Amino acid sequence: MPHLKRVAFTLYPVTDMARARAFYEGVLGLLPGENFGGAFQEYDFGGTTLAIDSSPFPFLQPGTQASVSLETDDLDGFIQTIKSQGHSLVDLGGREKGESPVCYMAFVRDPDGNIVGLHQCK
Repeated sequence: MPHLKRVAFTLYPVTDMARARAFYEGVLGLLPGENFGGAFQEYDFGGTTLAIDSSPFPFLQPGTQASVSLETDDLDGFIQTIKSQGHSLVDLGGREKGESPVCYMAFVRDPDGNIVGLHQCK
């Protein structure tokens, strides 16, 4: 069996590419990479790729995907930026930010309801 090397990309399905790009680029600050026919947009950073796709794959339904988590050095500042742009965070049992022994985390939904994690190591 061949050895797996790395995660090639994480894919989120979207219904409206312009609206999704406004969120991923305008709210999260990701820089666009390759674009394939306007239906598949890549964002390359940190040795991996996050992609959004408006192609009709029947097994990919917007708002149903698990979470990718994006690393930040200033989670509290990132949270404030997101909230200042009118986005709310996913409720974590009455809290906006979670904590584990090794990190802090928060989650926001993109315009299609896909959850995007925000992560900061301690």
